[in-house]
Amino acid sequence: MMFLASFLSFGTSVWGNALAQNLFLHTNWEFSKYGSHEWLAAQVPGTVHQDLIAHDKLPDPFYGMNEKEIQWVENEDWLYRTSFVLTEEQSAHEEIFLVFEGLDTYADIFLNGALLQRTDNMFVGYRIPVKRNLRKGENKLLVRFRSPIREVMPQWETNGFDYPAANDHYPQKLSVFTRKAPYSYGWDWGIRMVTCGIWRPVYLEFTNKAVVEDYFVHQKSVTSERAEIDNRLEVNNITGTVQEAQIKVTCAYRNEQAGSVEKTVRLQPGVNNLSLPLSIDSPHLWMPNGWGEAALYAFEVSVCVDGKLVAKKQHQIGLRTVRVVHEKDSLGMSFYFEVNGIPMFAKGTNLIPSDALLPRVTRERYVRLLDDVQAAHMNMIRVWGGGIYEDDAFFEEADKRGILVWQDFMFACAPYPHDPAFLKRVSEEAVYNIKRLRNHASLAMWCGNNEIYEGLRYWGWKKKYAPEIYQQMLDGYDVLFRRLLPEKVKEFDPGRFYLEGSPYEANWGRPESWKIGDSHNWGTWYGQKPFETLDTEIPRFMSEFGFQSFPEMKTIRTFASPADYDLESAVMNAHQKSTIGNFLIKKTMDIYYHVPEKFEDLVYMGLVLQGHGMRHGMEAHRRNRPYCMGSLLWQLNDSWPVVSWSGIDYYGNWKAMHYQTRRAFAPVLIDAIREGDKLRYYVLSDVLKSEKAILQIELMDFNGKVYRRHQVEGTLPANASAVFYEEDWNKAFAACDTTTSFIHMTLRSDVDRRVLSDEVYYPVFAKKQHLPHPEISCKIRKKDGAYELTLKSKQLARDVFVEIPVQGVRFSDNFFDLLPGVPKKILVTSADGTPLEDISVSLHQLSDIVSF
Repeated sequence: MMFLASFLSFGTSVWGNALAQNLFLHTNWEFSKYGSHEWLAAQVPGTVHQDLIAHDKLPDPFYGMNEKEIQWVENEDWLYRTSFVLTEEQSAHEEIFLVFEGLDTYADIFLNGALLQRTDNMFVGYRIPVKRNLRKGENKLLVRFRSPIREVMPQWETNGFDYPAANDHYPQKLSVFTRKAPYSYGWDWGIRMVTCGIWRPVYLEFTNKAVVEDYFVHQKSVTSERAEIDNRLEVNNITGTVQEAQIKVTCAYRNEQAGSVEKTVRLQPGVNNLSLPLSIDSPHLWMPNGWGEAALYAFEVSVCVDGKLVAKKQHQIGLRTVRVVHEKDSLGMSFYFEVNGIPMFAKGTNLIPSDALLPRVTRERYVRLLDDVQAAHMNMIRVWGGGIYEDDAFFEEADKRGILVWQDFMFACAPYPHDPAFLKRVSEEAVYNIKRLRNHASLAMWCGNNEIYEGLRYWGWKKKYAPEIYQQMLDGYDVLFRRLLPEKVKEFDPGRFYLEGSPYEANWGRPESWKIGDSHNWGTWYGQKPFETLDTEIPRFMSEFGFQSFPEMKTIRTFASPADYDLESAVMNAHQKSTIGNFLIKKTMDIYYHVPEKFEDLVYMGLVLQGHGMRHGMEAHRRNRPYCMGSLLWQLNDSWPVVSWSGIDYYGNWKAMHYQTRRAFAPVLIDAIREGDKLRYYVLSDVLKSEKAILQIELMDFNGKVYRRHQVEGTLPANASAVFYEEDWNKAFAACDTTTSFIHMTLRSDVDRRVLSDEVYYPVFAKKQHLPHPEISCKIRKKDGAYELTLKSKQLARDVFVEIPVQGVRFSDNFFDLLPGVPKKILVTSADGTPLEDISVSLHQLSDIVSF
């Protein structure tokens, strides 16, 4: 039985204007496997996998080894249908558009018996004029999704060779032929779930007279004195006759008008390209996280015909300059970001899609993820090229928080075709997403691809393929990433920096290349090197480096039973996609810690290992500025519950790595390191003003006995890193045993005595320490729907992990060292701000795991 959907709402769209009435078609959909004639209720936006799960036609794909049980879905065609009622008033509009903001991927759209369009790209939206196809009363809409496997199999069969797409977990490597999220075919952290469906909103847009198709706020020149703006418009006159219209652009900051410009124009039938320049005096500049306000202006364009407002469109705009300095110098080739004329050390991470089922990613999840990024003092996210062009909501939240976005085009880790049909799809995709995202203050740059040039040179493809095929791959790279994409960026986003691929030149196994551009250092993973090599393997900009860990036990319990709690169980291996993962975690752990036998202890120890190891790299990168000007972790998040390189697991729980990232990326950090015979105390600072500071150094043992205490006066460097103080290594620890002692460092402002940084330094690895087994007292107090924990220990407790078996709870701190006799308060809140019910608390520390 078909149901009628007629839910009318008002709003903006990718193309539309705020006056257009949008009839969202999100209710009363049904779906069916093609040929089965069984129709079931469907969710739109959504995917066929979500609908099959909802009707118990599929098991939970994330549990156990159920990944194997869902693979049949990708080989079928699927039908989605609905109907809606069109009123006489709606039918009277001069034009009506059917808008699909995202179809995944090969689809045929039918409306009232007419084939409107055949689609072949997940990464673009479709806007189809349908007034002549619509009827008063009931209208029937059907979308047939063709199997992405069967669709491109003829291309694979006639291609003559298999592309080296190693992350495509299928015998035939089909993913490269399809403009679809590469990670859905499998990755070394990802489940294979080749989806289809209406994955972004679908609606009818009713319009009269004219529509603002596109509004580009082009920032031609921005300084603290003046911003010169070119408001570039595409206004579609849909009447078929010439119309006189009044176009007005206004901008306001915090509801106070900052400028306006008006123009009377004669709109020709069809799309009219217009320009309205505007100057803003003494603009409030948009600043990155940690440097000040991410100031946003409200820009609005309105179109009036015959004195009546017929269309308008708004944008939130941050006025700023972002320059990527990628230039040859005496040391090689630089790579850094300059924001509003100030060099910025990029502290950030790499983003993958937040779910294997993309419609599950709501604005609320984006808000939470960007809150986590901001809380860790990050100022940059790289949107990695094996996922998706994220939703507008992601960029809007990044805009608000001062988070710069390095945006890859969606190509990763394999060569791609370059036949005319494929290039046409890529061209449309590039134009669509450049125009959709270019107004965002957060958008810092475009990058053509992830690791393809590196693969062509260093991953053995030249030996694997015949010369003519390898040359074809090189030619395809040149066409896609050195010609097509940079041309589209230049045309549609003038002034924005474009990088052909990441890494640009460097390869982690070739030291001579590290001095050129950005680097992906996988020496501590695939090279199986200790973390200390990060102190000397310094790039100009680290755009990827990482180390794995398991998620904590409450996440493991969502996909495994106690019988599976073994590192090499079938279920654990199904959730470990790296071929060397479990082996390397244990191998590296043995360098720094005693490797525990109990699975739960191994999980905890692995979290600690990942956190400290990755922090070691972050601090090394910050110490070596300005030679190195960026540190982007691999990776921020997970798309399902899995063993991975992430700092935040699928359910939003911070791993130890994210807490250590927050410490390593603090605006001011005191960082001690042994260099030769010296113990050097660096101050790593991203603050823009210098001031006098005092460093207090305390040498103490694990029981809290202080052997030596002294203070050093100096100057806090402004937006730089410098040695604040150094001393002879042997003298620093002459008074005590290095296996039972540590240095406590406190850096304070000399002006108001506020603490700028408070850190500890251990002279030997934890494996060599004689740690005590202190009892940690924990007082729990309920406070305004949250819980406040007060922890205290008479002796040092290292890497204290406060465990609460509630997914996504927030801790003000975790995975910390509890100093002797110093109480620490921890605030625990719910993931969504609702009051927490009664909680159970478990405490773990390093010395509880194995005998020290």
